[in-house]
Amino acid sequence: MRVVVKIGTSLIAPDGQINFTWMRSLIDQLDLTRHEYVIVSSGAIACGMFSLGIKRRPKKLGLMQATAAVGQSRLMHTYERLLFGKKVVAQLLLSSDDFSSPLRYQNLCKTLNQLLRMKVLPIVNENDSVSVRELEGAFGDNDELSALVASALGAEWLVLLTDVDGFFRTEGGKLRLAQVVRRVTPAMEAACSGKSQLGRGGMRSKLRAALRATAAGIQVVIANGNHPQVIPLALQRRVGTYFSPLRTKRENLS
Repeated sequence: MRVVVKIGTSLIAPDGQINFTWMRSLIDQLDLTRHEYVIVSSGAIACGMFSLGIKRRPKKLGLMQATAAVGQSRLMHTYERLLFGKKVVAQLLLSSDDFSSPLRYQNLCKTLNQLLRMKVLPIVNENDSVSVRELEGAFGDNDELSALVASALGAEWLVLLTDVDGFFRTEGGKLRLAQVVRRVTPAMEAACSGKSQLGRGGMRSKLRAALRATAAGIQVVIANGNHPQVIPLALQRRVGTYFSPLRTKRENLS
């Protein structure tokens, strides 16, 4: 089974510094002998800010790109340490052009599939160090990127990890966790607001990612990454908000 796991900045680097203990706990939850995983990891700019002693998210493009380059190096070093002796890791830095160009998209799919056949765990991130559009939020803190990657792979699951328990509806004036969502609607998107301090996403971008992925026949869960067993429980639909596919894989191929 192929599973794409997206990690938000609020989890991986809540104060700018990499949360190594949390990351180790997450890696330990992956059943690497049974399933194929791809990790879409945010946090490069936040990590770079910490390394460079920058207190506020840069506004100048050049400084933001440089910060992302420094942070991406720290992120990959951390993943290599955590997966040493378990999996070889690979880094893929992607831009929107990799999905809009048919030739580049075909090459991306071939690369991802080849890496998984070789038992390699790909770590995917936006190409923030060179791509202006991604720094302006084209992928919504990697939420949309994770859905695009899941679609390219034909993944069974997309797990969007964040620092809240899932998607909340307003019922009788109170917020209640939606355990199952059959279809993402414009009204649901309009009800969402707010972003993390260091990240660019928010619940709205996660709903859009869920809409894209479910349209491709992929099961989606938005769940709290701070739960000690979030990955296995998410795949059992026991935590977070589950988004059911709008069509089956067979329908996608027809």
